[in-house]
Amino acid sequence: MVVSSCELNGKTGHEVGRELLAALYRAETREDLPEIRVTDRGKPYFATGKWHFSISHTPRHAFCALSERPVGIDAEELDRDISPRLADKILSPGERAQFDAAADKRLALLTFWVLKEAAVKCSGEGLRGYPNHTDFSLDDPRICTMDGCLVAVIEE
Repeated sequence: MVVSSCELNGKTGHEVGRELLAALYRAETREDLPEIRVTDRGKPYFATGKWHFSISHTPRHAFCALSERPVGIDAEELDRDISPRLADKILSPGERAQFDAAADKRLALLTFWVLKEAAVKCSGEGLRGYPNHTDFSLDDPRICTMDGCLVAVIEE
């Protein structure tokens, strides 16, 4: 799996995400991007070949993951303001206990959010309702910081 990021610099997240995808794909395969299709639930995929990808963008950055296995990526700016009331809707009981014990509630909530988003992108199910059926951990190794963002990358 390879991951890349880039500042938007006046472009849209969609534009920069596609540019990152094209660059990663060419670096890995020495080929141009194949046709991209979208499932009925909105997950983009390559019409041919063994590669899988996921793109995420924030107001200032775009991120792309390319893998030979299904993959999902999500990112949020570390300075994003997020209401702690969201915890009541999206956290499972186990996640809620970790959130309640966390010193930095905003960072804890962002961590759970990017993990949940990356997971639904990987599965292709899409985010419907409140994703409070998961059991993620705040010390999940699939979380990192890149370019001032909290990033989660999940592969099957």
